[in-house]
Amino acid sequence: SAPREYPLVCCLGRRHQPPTVLITATFPGASADTLAKTVAAPIEEQLSGIEDLLYFSSSADSSGTLTITATFEVGTDVDQATFNVSNRVNIALPRLPDEVRRTGLVIQKRSNDILIVFMLVSKEKGKYDPLYLSNYATLNVLDELKRVKGVGDAIVFGGQDYSMRIWLRPDRMAQLGITTSDIGAAIRAQNAQYAAGKIGQEPAPADQQLVYTVNAKGRLLEPEQFGNIILRAEGPRGALYLKDVARIELGAQNYDVRTTLNGQPGAGIPIFLQPGANALETANALVARMDELKAYFPEGMDYVVPYDTSKFVKASIWEVVKTLGEAMILVILVVYLFLQSWRATLIPIIAVPISLIGTFAGLWMFGFSINTLTLFAMVLSIGIVVDDAIVVLENIERLMDEENLSPMKAAIKSMEQVSRAVVAIVLVLCAVFVPVAFMGGIAGELYRQFAVTVAVAVVISGIVALTLTPALCAILLKTTHGESAFFRAFNNGFRRLTNLYINTVSLTLRHTLIGTVVFAGIVGLAIYLIKIVPESFVPPEDQGYVVTATILPDGATLARTTKTAEAVRAAIAEDPAVSHQFVVNGFDLIGGGNKTSSATMFVAFKDWSERTATAEDIVNKLFGIGMQQPDGIAIAFNPPAIRGLGTAGGFEVYVQARGSSDPLQLSGVVSNLIDALNQEPRLAGINTFFRPTVPQFFIEVDEAKAISQRGTDC
Repeated sequence: SAPREYPLVCCLGRRHQPPTVLITATFPGASADTLAKTVAAPIEEQLSGIEDLLYFSSSADSSGTLTITATFEVGTDVDQATFNVSNRVNIALPRLPDEVRRTGLVIQKRSNDILIVFMLVSKEKGKYDPLYLSNYATLNVLDELKRVKGVGDAIVFGGQDYSMRIWLRPDRMAQLGITTSDIGAAIRAQNAQYAAGKIGQEPAPADQQLVYTVNAKGRLLEPEQFGNIILRAEGPRGALYLKDVARIELGAQNYDVRTTLNGQPGAGIPIFLQPGANALETANALVARMDELKAYFPEGMDYVVPYDTSKFVKASIWEVVKTLGEAMILVILVVYLFLQSWRATLIPIIAVPISLIGTFAGLWMFGFSINTLTLFAMVLSIGIVVDDAIVVLENIERLMDEENLSPMKAAIKSMEQVSRAVVAIVLVLCAVFVPVAFMGGIAGELYRQFAVTVAVAVVISGIVALTLTPALCAILLKTTHGESAFFRAFNNGFRRLTNLYINTVSLTLRHTLIGTVVFAGIVGLAIYLIKIVPESFVPPEDQGYVVTATILPDGATLARTTKTAEAVRAAIAEDPAVSHQFVVNGFDLIGGGNKTSSATMFVAFKDWSERTATAEDIVNKLFGIGMQQPDGIAIAFNPPAIRGLGTAGGFEVYVQARGSSDPLQLSGVVSNLIDALNQEPRLAGINTFFRPTVPQFFIEVDEAKAISQRGTDC
């Protein structure tokens, strides 16, 4: 189905994002088209109709891996959603190929976003190869990281585990009349664990004294043991061993993906966040756990964090907190400058924190967290909550000055005059912000927490202004206070400014033409600014890293891709703003799946305070480097400002084939669409990662002839 994009709220605590459930299936040797028809289609037929399902999308590649992502409505119980998906997949299970059922389907709840990446590296060049590092991560690190609270999943890029590689010699096999089926059957029969039983177990003779457990040779471990597997034994004619027709070595399970850090090979471990988990707490817990595991690393092994999305969240939180403090200081200075009494200034200093503390309590009641949106609302609320206190405070000061009332009597009389005005202020502001909390779709998810925070802060500030503020005024204020020379000069200047404003307003009221011209000019200026100011749903942010996709011609080998990606990496590494370059050769992050003709590079920057170049500058530089490569191209993306709005900045368009399932026909339609979109001057960086034209060989076997020759002596 055609996906609809819903954003998540980039925040410190709970992330209000659509829950996602991932279904992963493996069909060794199958093409992407075969996966789509024999595995994806039966499962997708059952997924339609699941409660609260928004959409599902599938990604299949020629490595035999299929990933189906089911996305649910915001607020859906992810555990119940996982259970529902599992039930529907079980219905489709009998229709799936035997190989898929044998390898199993993995159904898990997790976010699509990578939270953090750990890279196991060798301190001494060449001491530990990527296979050793990957295997060590699989055996000693993955399970520990998966147990950390908030982790949805942890994998090793490429999944390089030790495996016994048996390289067959077709010429020798043909001479000796051995087929691959014969070899497979021999390996399965002689590389197995059998229960040999016991000697003397019951029922046994009455005089049986001992029971012996019989152990037999189980699974094989060494290449030499596999080499001695017997393929054929013919008595006096001797035996035929596997080593006679094959070369056996201990190697990697697959060689589809290679990871490097700053040009040096290693093992990358991406961590996926669990839906609803606290991003910062999870990242901190993961780093702490890796520090504990580091004590058990072999000598010469270390880990590096080349990719960490929580850094931008931390920086955002710090900037908002700093702005919060600056706003508080400015409010205090303004209040002191105009009221000109430290006692009067003390009252809003007390009232504002109490209102903010009450706001935190309100957020807790509504189930919200302290995040960038709620803190931004706090910044705005400081100026709003202090207004109520100032209205009451200023009126009490006026009554004390003009009517010579005591602080207590002035406070009582002031509340009789302004209490209704304070209530009106609260109601008007709530009428503005409360409806926003009930908005749906993307806007509702973005601004719900913001609106509720402001509304709660306003209500509590109104209560404080009606209760605490007059009480503090009655206790702290004095009837008279002196006026310094500075304040005397300030008051005279402000009085002249006030008179100028009054005279201007009076002139405008007497000459309506002037007011009409000024109003028309303001409207015209507003229209002009609306046209020239760039439009954007969510403006791009410098998050401390960018993503680069290296694309080579269809069918290019991993060696070619690695060479081009390394050239791009080496060029961008010279930029003083760049700290790490984490490259995953053979992995397509944007399009999804493992492809030998693609590579993904995460370019991490130095801290914002240590550089002048922005993310946009690095993206432009990477585009220039990528277009200069002789064997391919590289394109760079700024990540989305809000986690969950796609993989890269901008937006995605899905083209759906409803009439025909022919991938080549769909590819032609997509190419025509891209050509048309490139004619639009407001669009840039348009590309597709749909690759149905990868060159392949199709082997057509004459079954009758093959069967007839099966028993022929060679």
